[in-house]
Amino acid sequence: MTTQTTSARPAAGPREGTPRRTPAPSTSKVGRPGFVWALPAAVFFTLFAIVPLIMVAVLSFMSWDGISPPEFVGTDNWSRLADDPVMLQSVWLTLLLTALGVVLQTPLSILLGVWAAGYQRNRAVLSVVYFVPLLLSATAVSVLWRALLDPNFGIPASATWLFGDGNLFGEQATAIGVLAFVSTWQFTPFHTLIYQGAARAVPPVLYQAAEIDGAGRYRQFFHITLPQLRTSMITSMILMTVGGLTTFETVLILTQGGPGTDTTISAYYMYDKAFKSFDYGTGSAIALALVVAATVVSLVVVRLSGYDRMRGSTEGVS
Repeated sequence: MTTQTTSARPAAGPREGTPRRTPAPSTSKVGRPGFVWALPAAVFFTLFAIVPLIMVAVLSFMSWDGISPPEFVGTDNWSRLADDPVMLQSVWLTLLLTALGVVLQTPLSILLGVWAAGYQRNRAVLSVVYFVPLLLSATAVSVLWRALLDPNFGIPASATWLFGDGNLFGEQATAIGVLAFVSTWQFTPFHTLIYQGAARAVPPVLYQAAEIDGAGRYRQFFHITLPQLRTSMITSMILMTVGGLTTFETVLILTQGGPGTDTTISAYYMYDKAFKSFDYGTGSAIALALVVAATVVSLVVVRLSGYDRMRGSTEGVS
């Protein structure tokens, strides 16, 4: 009886002269950046946003003229605001100007943004010219239009057939119209830029498929472009709403709340109370109310639109 012995095959390994491959890094270590990376921004936001907001909230329960020591008065500032007719009117005017801004700027921004995203001739040059108002500050824009609409030396004085006596700031309706127009002229380019980027991100294959199915340009716009711009539209409307609730420089320079108190919005009324009447407690209460109102409106828009449930396909680090 013979016994057959077999030798074990040597383990497989790299051949001589072949460089050894380094193992690939584990994907389990790749993820979102840690909190340390956000720490500088968090510290900056805390010092210049959270701490001042807390101080304003405390001051809203104080009586302070800016010189003498603050005196705690409880809810007296809030009670006076609730019974103040100018404050109630300012809230209505703020909401009106905010609504006008959203209604006027949204369709203009969408149309201009979709157009600027195309490949028309001289599109880049016209887009640059149109975005010039975006480079100017609100103060510069307000001073510019104050000079252009001056009833004595501006455009209305030369076109009385269109503007009548030329005093567009003498009546509430025309003064509000001027404020809405100036805000639209300045901020529409910013929202146009948002829609331009969103329109360029729409997959071209959708339009190609629509053309094969016989859809024209208008049907492509309403059935492809607008649905794809939904997320950007919600973002833009939130920015418009918050911006409208906190508008100040335009009213300060163009109308100063006049005629009378016909254009006194809440932000300007806060300035009037705090820095002209030296009632910093009431001014702080108005400021805190504006912060709360802007936050609530933004959350309502996000909730009703379903924006909080939207997720991007490239969100995070894979």
